Amino acid sequence: MAIAAASALTMGLAACGGDETYANVADKVKGAKTIVVGTKWDQPGLGLKKGAEPEGFDVDVAKYIVKQLGGGEDVKIEWKESASSNREPFLANGTVDLIVASYSITDERKTKVTFGGPYIVAHQDTMVRADDTTITKATDLAGKRICQAAGSNSYKRITDPPPDGKLDLDAQLVGAANYSECVAKLSGSNLDAVTTDDLILAGFATQAAASGGKFKVLGDPFTDEKYGVGLKKGDTKTCEAVNAAITKMYQDGTAKQLLDKWFGTTEGLTLPTAPPTFEPCA
Repeated sequence: MAIAAASALTMGLAACGGDETYANVADKVKGAKTIVVGTKWDQPGLGLKKGAEPEGFDVDVAKYIVKQLGGGEDVKIEWKESASSNREPFLANGTVDLIVASYSITDERKTKVTFGGPYIVAHQDTMVRADDTTITKATDLAGKRICQAAGSNSYKRITDPPPDGKLDLDAQLVGAANYSECVAKLSGSNLDAVTTDDLILAGFATQAAASGGKFKVLGDPFTDEKYGVGLKKGDTKTCEAVNAAITKMYQDGTAKQLLDKWFGTTEGLTLPTAPPTFEPCA
């Protein structure tokens, strides 16, 4: 089984790296000076496609980590849109080398993915229309219409009991391809609430305000969502290098600079000053 896993890892990196094969992503970055990074393209503040490249906190974190993996030298990054529904397949089949895309570390996902980090801990919260007075806290979502974004586990925190869920409420699920579609449905009154990580909601609320839309985030967090760097299962060498890069990112002040840049004006959002406790590289 170990031989098969190692073979699968090498084959996946070969698919991303052309004719040359590499044992892991860290070696590929140093050898090929190029890498394929998966991010979201529809989440303002985290990963939003504008022009030739996406932009946001996750994108900037990815750039920092990749440069550290390259020993401080510039590395060519090819950006690949990685929606919640295709992150695991993209890593498994070598479409991307790593993923930085509001990718919460869960026990179920750890069976398929090796996670570096987390690089930040977000907290699930709830966003509603600004004039809605019926929902003031997460437990008010019982019987309400909430969004079920494809590939995301956030709705389970509302509807399921522990360990996968949290609140075990009888809410009505309304499907959507991604969170940008969720927000569009909320704006069109086809939903009562969008509930997911506070960093995601903060970006959408800020974007909506700039164009005259009015949403409010309740400020009632009820989970810890550990955002990790997704790697092909078994790539522990790169995982350890990623953790070293994240540690340096907080130590040299880059993490604070990026958090202030993307979320510093969001009311009620407490930003961390030290790196989170890392998950074991496995």
